[in-house]
Amino acid sequence: MPTASNSTPPDVAESIAGLVPKLALVRRAGKSIGFVPTMGALHAGHVSLMERARAECDIVVVSIFVNPTQFGPSEDFNRYPRPRETDLQICGNAGVDYVFYPTAGEIYPPGYRTYVDVEGLSTILEGAIRPGHFRGVATVVTKLFLIVGANRAYFGQKDYQQQLVIRTMTRDLNIPTKVIVCPTLRDPDGLAMSSRNAYLSPAERTTGLAISRSLKLVVQRFQAGERDLELLRTTLSASLANIEGLAVEYALIVDGTTLEDVTSAGQELVALVAARVGKTRLIDNMVLQPDS
Repeated sequence: MPTASNSTPPDVAESIAGLVPKLALVRRAGKSIGFVPTMGALHAGHVSLMERARAECDIVVVSIFVNPTQFGPSEDFNRYPRPRETDLQICGNAGVDYVFYPTAGEIYPPGYRTYVDVEGLSTILEGAIRPGHFRGVATVVTKLFLIVGANRAYFGQKDYQQQLVIRTMTRDLNIPTKVIVCPTLRDPDGLAMSSRNAYLSPAERTTGLAISRSLKLVVQRFQAGERDLELLRTTLSASLANIEGLAVEYALIVDGTTLEDVTSAGQELVALVAARVGKTRLIDNMVLQPDS
């Protein structure tokens, strides 16, 4: 059975050789491993994934790695927050057993030339706006899954397309780790939790709240019985229009499994929004389900 949460410092490994033998002993003892891959700058959303892993698995592993291959040349790799000591304290408070904290050279040593590319899903929406992003995500997650060898891995719904890419990759490559997708956590004002929220000024944060408000409005109308998808799409777009400081990149309602355009509400749907507020890029989504 999973052990109780504790606040003892986690065992930190900065190399693959420092982590793999320890986890081999865990598996040999018949214990289950839950894994939470992160890029650090941890917040309550990450903690909720750790707590889910803690509740369902004997041992919890968190990776903290700002993955350079998923950042474009003009993106925020160099300024992405890296509060190491705070992150390790958060992991300890959440009862994490092991933290994998590798360098870029450990994951991509000299001469590295192998990448994982999930066709189709990786080139639309986020993939079209951020070319190569999902190749970087799929590659690093494949490597982390093989290094950790977890029974379960936990991801948030906020990065909706990412979790679809990872689930597809895991299935196609027969990786035995089970991917668990957990609900998006939100601050009390409704903003989806994200490490990049730290970039927002108070005024920008207020502007960014239009994203979650617009998504909630569409969900409410869907639950009230509206099934005209064009009307729902118009509602979504109109609620984001003419907001000073908000530059919408896309606001869509698509198939929840393929992210393809649909004309009827006969399958699982997801409403997706990506927008820039100042220099900060925000994404959010909500699944459309009839009110049970």
